[in-house]
Amino acid sequence: MGARTALINIGLLATPQGLSARGGGAQSEVQLLQDAYLLMADGLVERVGSGSPSRFDLAGHEVIDARGALVTPGLVDAHTHLVFGGWRAHELQLKLAGVPYLDILDKGGGILDTVRQTRKASTGALVDKARQALDGMLALGTTTVEAKSGYGLDLDNEIKQLEAVKQLQETHPVDLVSTLMAAHALPPEYKEDREGFLRLIIDTIIPEVAGRGLAEFCDVFCEQGVFTVTESRRVLEAAARHGLRAKIHADELHAIGGSELAGELGAVSAEHLIAMRDSGIAALKTGGVIACLLPATSFYLHKPYARARDLVTAGVPIALGSDFNPGSCPGYSLQLCMNLASWHYKLSPQEILTAVTLNGAAAIGRARQTGSLEPGKLADAVIWEADSLDFLCYRFGSNLARAVIKKGRLVAGA
Repeated sequence: MGARTALINIGLLATPQGLSARGGGAQSEVQLLQDAYLLMADGLVERVGSGSPSRFDLAGHEVIDARGALVTPGLVDAHTHLVFGGWRAHELQLKLAGVPYLDILDKGGGILDTVRQTRKASTGALVDKARQALDGMLALGTTTVEAKSGYGLDLDNEIKQLEAVKQLQETHPVDLVSTLMAAHALPPEYKEDREGFLRLIIDTIIPEVAGRGLAEFCDVFCEQGVFTVTESRRVLEAAARHGLRAKIHADELHAIGGSELAGELGAVSAEHLIAMRDSGIAALKTGGVIACLLPATSFYLHKPYARARDLVTAGVPIALGSDFNPGSCPGYSLQLCMNLASWHYKLSPQEILTAVTLNGAAAIGRARQTGSLEPGKLADAVIWEADSLDFLCYRFGSNLARAVIKKGRLVAGA
């Protein structure tokens, strides 16, 4: 018999339910149990109930007292660039002066600056740096994280990033899901040979990464000045032939057809979507694509916020991600993203909870394992310094996660 844990005296247990993403009105359907308890065994949820469990139920369990607090599923960060070398604090003043991102990139800054620093870093150094970030995420209530590559832009360094993610998955409490994003920018050595770089990705990097089992998804930066719709389609279709499911950085700065391509290909998710057109919303709905929105990036870059309410009206499921990276969002707090989603997306607390739990899990292929507190799913939960979902969206600037439970074990807080 494995470890058994009982979480008792829960003032309010709030959780979405189900094994797939929820869109439209269903995104706000959250189970609310007053005076609840949660029994966990072998890392999984065993039972969720109201009232006080009997002594028989508690026999053999380690007991954790929630002391009347709010409890939710562990948060799922569906979009990060977790593994990278260096930082880019020196670019902040350029951004504040109004220098466009694509101009910074064209001069060898932006992603290309991080590529240089990532290529220089050892696997061990990348692992150590990313581990510190994961420790911080876990303390904030995040228990599952997607991690993209994309700062190597060649075979060896893309693999180095993904190997770092694999090491962390094996050694850190947070669950990690890997995404290959070699099509993140054009590296300097291929500046005059776009086709050569695309052939490297399609013929070499994708087959090697897939063959080693280092990624589940493939992402591409479909954006003006980066990769065209046609180029993005080629990359994602090649990835599909090797068993990697599609994600797309779409319509972040310009609406060039990325969200429409996501719908055409039936991508798992389309991400950013700040500049999305009506046709993009319709395509996501038709293609069954999850919209992964990144409000902290809009905040940091002083950009507009994605059309969340229009997506809800159209029935497109919304997930939220931090977009943690060294350039456009050097922060990993999903709690802040929840605040921003309330203020700027005008999402309800229930819609937000679903976005950072069940829908986030669905956006990375984990909705059958996590994202809700239901029997048979992972026992990932957060005890909050709050008594309601409203309070989570209301307070900001401090960590409201009192304690974090991962696979039935207390891993952060007390």
